[in-house]
Amino acid sequence: MMDFAQMMKQAQIVQQKLHEADAKTSESTATGSSGGGLVTLELKGSGEMTVLNIDESLLAPGEGEVLSDLIRAAYGEARRKLEELNRQYLQEAAGELGPLGGIPKMPKFF
Repeated sequence: MMDFAQMMKQAQIVQQKLHEADAKTSESTATGSSGGGLVTLELKGSGEMTVLNIDESLLAPGEGEVLSDLIRAAYGEARRKLEELNRQYLQEAAGELGPLGGIPKMPKFF
């Protein structure tokens, strides 16, 4: 059984790892594409779109609805990738806690 000083030391280590994971999360990026690459975009860790590329063939009159659908699809793909990447960073950081959060009878954190 772990004494209180050991628990506090472990908590500080985990806190640092979670802080590092948060920094990785904010620096991470993910790309999404749709329409076979006709629309591509990039999201930062915060979800902010930083890049949007649209093939000129979609800028023709009457293509507005198709373009909107493709942008939403590309955004959705990038968002899913970003969420998975960020989840991995947090799981890696929380790994120090062990399967039950490091404290007996506590729920698993991630």
